[in-house]
Amino acid sequence: MASLRSTRASAAVMRLKDRSNNAPYSMVSTADGRFYLVLANASGDNDKLNEPLELDAFVAFVNGVSKQAPKKASKLDIAFEAKLRNKL
Repeated sequence: MASLRSTRASAAVMRLKDRSNNAPYSMVSTADGRFYLVLANASGDNDKLNEPLELDAFVAFVNGVSKQAPKKASKLDIAFEAKLRNKL
């Protein structure tokens, strides 16, 4: 179960790296199962960006660090949403 937790947390950090043009973000897992985010600075040290958080709070924090990528929508999805708005 612990590896599943860290996999979900690391996936959130990987998405953050993708959104931020591969900024040097990484996560640290504490002995009590909490996580915090760090960002490497120019001197090679890590800046701690938050206090240790539980998994769900950590993922929510990481998702809020950088602007989310817009959701992809097909032409059919857009037309369907427009049709729904017109009926309301």
